[in-house]
Amino acid sequence: MRAKSQGKSALLTLLKVKPFLFQIPKLFLMRMLKEVYHPNAYLVDFRNVKPGLRARTRILNALEKISADAKTVAKHTGLHYGVAMHHLKLLEAKGIVQRKGSRPSVWTLTGLGQKRLQ
Repeated sequence: MRAKSQGKSALLTLLKVKPFLFQIPKLFLMRMLKEVYHPNAYLVDFRNVKPGLRARTRILNALEKISADAKTVAKHTGLHYGVAMHHLKLLEAKGIVQRKGSRPSVWTLTGLGQKRLQ
């Protein structure tokens, strides 16, 4: 009986001292459940994995604010230049973004890219 009460009190002491230890899984699950992607980040006939959806969401959110070259988009989103170019080219192939001008090309959203699905 005494061992059980000591275990309980040790747990309560631990909870008082470091309550964040028991909130980590809860916060992690909440983040996983609340992760929202840009509607145009989903590509038809393409394998939509989470890292790609996150990258395309960042790119589309950045292009909603500014039209810029790939280097600026990469810097603004925190992605590597190659990753940003890869996803910009994928989005271009689907007609969501377009290049304008000569090198360095300025990337902008098309009419389809500006239309958010509800």
